[in-house]
Amino acid sequence: MTKVAHIITRLDFGGAQANTLYTAANLDRSRFDAVIITGNFGTLAHRADGYGKIVFAEKLVREISPLKDLAAFFELRRILKREAPQVVHTHSSKAGILGRLAAYSAGVPAVVHTFHGFGFHPRQGFLKRTFFILLEKFCALFSDALVFVSRSNMETARAAGIGDPAKYRLIRSGVKLAGYPAKTDRALKRAALGLDDSATVVLSIGNTKPQKNPGHFIEAAARLSGTRPGARFVFVGGGKELENLRAEARARGLEKTCLFPGWREDCAELLAASDIFALTSLWEGLPRALVEALRTGLPAVCYATDGVTDILDDGVNGFPVPQGELGQLCSALARLLDDPQLRARLAAGAAATDLAEFDIDHMVRQQEELYCGLLSAKGYKG
Repeated sequence: MTKVAHIITRLDFGGAQANTLYTAANLDRSRFDAVIITGNFGTLAHRADGYGKIVFAEKLVREISPLKDLAAFFELRRILKREAPQVVHTHSSKAGILGRLAAYSAGVPAVVHTFHGFGFHPRQGFLKRTFFILLEKFCALFSDALVFVSRSNMETARAAGIGDPAKYRLIRSGVKLAGYPAKTDRALKRAALGLDDSATVVLSIGNTKPQKNPGHFIEAAARLSGTRPGARFVFVGGGKELENLRAEARARGLEKTCLFPGWREDCAELLAASDIFALTSLWEGLPRALVEALRTGLPAVCYATDGVTDILDDGVNGFPVPQGELGQLCSALARLLDDPQLRARLAAGAAATDLAEFDIDHMVRQQEELYCGLLSAKGYKG
């Protein structure tokens, strides 16, 4: 029996968290025993029944704090010594750094890290960005495999000199494809949000962090809704800025046009009740919400950020627009809002997109093969 410890900073709503929980619950129980090690915070931290064993690392927090981070390193090392996994698989930047160092120090045979995006990005200052890249280069020395969810992220790492490309693996961030498109009463689902069934609904899904750039979503709603009274904009997701975004929408007279319903557990149904998907993220790994939207059959307008370009084809299933170019984003959305025939054609293209490699069970099987291959290469007999 191979024991696998997944280390993640927080169990919040998000793709990395959802994939980690699903993997832990769905590894082949005849061959693998899984444990999740996470900080004692996050929306999902105490709602993870059925996902296997969870161990809380009390010192592991998202914020950078040298003293707490040092304490978290020793805490993770103690936990790993006690749990004695054969494989450690880290996720997210903070857990990826501390977890890999702790795993190496604890003598774990195989160490894997998945980049669900990076802790560095072009909008950071030079010194901060350089520091984070150096950290990733250092931690790559203690990694037996570096997993990427998008080809774009893989090329970013290669260009930055992070790790040995021979250790690179592409394993997509998985989605339960069979659940899309969801079956729902479109009119009833819209009515629950206060939306008329005749409205053209532009939906986005994500947290309210600067990474997801919800301010551009509000601005797009402001620019487009004035001349398109039937357009409605819905940003599904929560976070610290949620109330501020709601207040901004009210202040701009958009409270009935641009909605922020917070976190929802019926996102698949909301996608099925919408007409267009939009994403204003400034950096990403590969957004699962885009995969879900295309699977649902929604044409998408997104900033051409990282992994977005892996699956969004211009004029085929939507429009990727240059990162941060709000004017072009609005123009692309306007084309879809104004032209039902174009919308229908791109919707058909979205539904026809080959997303087989994003199936979440395929993701789990790929990870199982990776774990076994790494241990076999090290001569580990279990």
